[in-house]
Amino acid sequence: MADKLLFEIVTPERLAFSEEVDEVTLPGSVGEFGILPGHVPFLSTLQIGVISTRQKGRGLYYAVSGGFVEVHEDHVIVLAETAERSDEIDVTRAQASRDRAEKILRETQDASESRFKRAELRLKRALTREEVSSMTGNR
Repeated sequence: MADKLLFEIVTPERLAFSEEVDEVTLPGSVGEFGILPGHVPFLSTLQIGVISTRQKGRGLYYAVSGGFVEVHEDHVIVLAETAERSDEIDVTRAQASRDRAEKILRETQDASESRFKRAELRLKRALTREEVSSMTGNR
């Protein structure tokens, strides 16, 4: 059994991360779960949330907007719609997105169901991005 995991985050635009880590925590569609080296292989969907990794005692954080994860004994691959590392997030843009989403949600009587759902998802992404942007490399 390996003592490290090769962890990769892939989006349609780029390879966001590819390094060995000690552990990974992911926002599964039915709840958060952690992966350590030697984990049993499985597949899962991801929801909007925070991916955290531990590497040499240091935490690394990504905001992810859904996707899939494939877990192997010594390799974890995330295929995400979007993934932003904490220091890559434009906080002003995230706050503006949050404000727009909150406005639409307040005006629900004028919003169609699909517009309301999109606003909910926008709000969740914005809040996640704001949360991740405030995280540092050490917990």
